[in-house]
Amino acid sequence: MAIAGELESTLYPGNIAVRTSFGGWRSARLIIFVEMAEHFAYFGISSNLITYLTGPLGQSTATAAANVNAWSGTVSFLPLLWGFIADSYLGCFRTIIIAASLYILGLGLLSFSAMIPSHSEDQNQLQLALFFCSLYLIALGQGGYKPCIKVFGANQFDGNDIEEAKANSSFFNWMMFGNCASITGTRLISSYIQEDLSWSLGFGIPSVSMLLALFLFLLGTKTYRFTTETGVKKNPFARIGRVFVEAIKNRRKPDHTNETLLLLPYQNSEQWRFLDRAAISCDLVEVEEAKAVLRLFPIWMTSLVYAIVYAQSPTFFTKQGATMDRSISPGVLVPAATLQCFTSLTIVISIPIYDRLLVPIARSFTHNPIGITMLQRIGTGIFIYILAMVVAALVETKRLQNAQNDVTVLMSVWWLVPQYVLYGVADVFTMVGLQELFYDQVPSELRSIGMALNLSIFGVGSFLSSLMISVIDKVTSHSGQTSWFDNDLNKAHLDYFYWLLACLSFMGLAFYLWFAKSYVYNRPNNL
Repeated sequence: MAIAGELESTLYPGNIAVRTSFGGWRSARLIIFVEMAEHFAYFGISSNLITYLTGPLGQSTATAAANVNAWSGTVSFLPLLWGFIADSYLGCFRTIIIAASLYILGLGLLSFSAMIPSHSEDQNQLQLALFFCSLYLIALGQGGYKPCIKVFGANQFDGNDIEEAKANSSFFNWMMFGNCASITGTRLISSYIQEDLSWSLGFGIPSVSMLLALFLFLLGTKTYRFTTETGVKKNPFARIGRVFVEAIKNRRKPDHTNETLLLLPYQNSEQWRFLDRAAISCDLVEVEEAKAVLRLFPIWMTSLVYAIVYAQSPTFFTKQGATMDRSISPGVLVPAATLQCFTSLTIVISIPIYDRLLVPIARSFTHNPIGITMLQRIGTGIFIYILAMVVAALVETKRLQNAQNDVTVLMSVWWLVPQYVLYGVADVFTMVGLQELFYDQVPSELRSIGMALNLSIFGVGSFLSSLMISVIDKVTSHSGQTSWFDNDLNKAHLDYFYWLLACLSFMGLAFYLWFAKSYVYNRPNNL
């Protein structure tokens, strides 16, 4: 129990952590800077990846986009494996150190692969093999680092204390703020270095940034709270798994065979009656933990369309920009990937407004410590993403009409700014809301896997985007027709693809609202 300002947590490797001495904003601020350094490294690679694939590596637009989405999906899907390892065996601290080491190794190899000359077929194959090996080594490291660093940062606050619970919610906002400030910097710096100076140098700078991230993280070791749940003897996965096993065993027993069923919350809800039967053999707390995890899956499923739309910014938006007038003065061109800075800048501007202005105003009406509920926040962002796709489709239609009228007169790249801005506003709501939801609504011992589930939304979304692109490319190029994703974008039809995504997003939002309406929070008094 937390007594006299102490927490149910320990200072590694076992000393009691006093709230005034360890954790809190002192440690959380350092972790935000650690995250900023890591994001500088990751987005220094990912933001301009499609340009490297279609340029030095010579891949087609459709193939490069599919490869970027497949890699992004792997990056976001691997946290499920790492989350299991962290929650069951290593803990967040050790997992972060191991994953960060793999991450740094992958970044170093990526920079080395760009140095290999490509004068012959054998050299091309060696460069390609080393490039993809290093790229997926980065995915392996990032997959373990990303969920654990977010959970470790949030664990510096006590969610059972009302003031620290507010700070915890604010932490996710300011972490997003710091990350996007860092992303803006790397997109301005790395994109210019990669395209105008050297790809090996452009990949090498992120390696140094990730080394800095690991150094800063280790620097704060003596200030952190290292949460260890007391009295927990069973592996959390074993506990929840046992609930499902017992529910199956007891599925034919009538409800009245055990009076314990009457004590369960929501026992009259048909969707939970299956798990309620596990209470005949399991602890009530274990049953409620299983319900908490299961309740998140409809939200997870209905958020996938959002992730598909999210995947388009570093791929097709960037390729669009490359076909437009990017000159800001004679002889000076804006790198197409740099336009992604508008998304990051929008988030940097919007986060303080949301956290310091909108939340207090909403709190005065809703009496909710975090302003609006997490699900309301997520739904708002999904709706804004629909608007972004509509705007993107209209702009691409205008670009194609302009190209048909006179191919020598290029449309200004600044027409793309509104869709990037809408992406930024939407991310302030949906991305941060999903992080907070999947951290807060799972059992405390499963927070790494909860954050991994959140990241897996983007992983599966990227895989689905890659599959959609491959299928649509094959179908629309059948019998000699022009593909929607033709290498010559003036002959392609990205506008049709954007309209399709807008329609899918609308249907996804409808399903999301249906499930969100019946969602029951674990701690409704705090939400």
